[in-house]
Amino acid sequence: MITVNLYYTGENGAARAFAEEMVRSGVVADIRAEDGNCRYAYFFPMDDPETVLLIDQWRDQAAIDAHHASPMMAKIAALREKYDLHMKAERFVNDEDGLPDKDLRFIKR
Repeated sequence: MITVNLYYTGENGAARAFAEEMVRSGVVADIRAEDGNCRYAYFFPMDDPETVLLIDQWRDQAAIDAHHASPMMAKIAALREKYDLHMKAERFVNDEDGLPDKDLRFIKR
């Protein structure tokens, strides 16, 4: 599984307005329905009201490539432009073996 954290930053509440329009317009629901999407969720940092974090998780690179080739990307790009957002991305590949036992003791399930 591949997780991409996307940080959208704007001015005067633009990043939050972008995320709200993504949800309200149905784009988020459509992305979540795409084959290989495991998670697509927005979060709002408490210490930065002008940034929104998107956690975007996919089964594999092929699923990401299919998403990037889909008409959905034009809708996302148009909304990013509308709200004049800047982005930063982080990419993580999940460890196939999971967390080591020494780390699991800190996780409450």
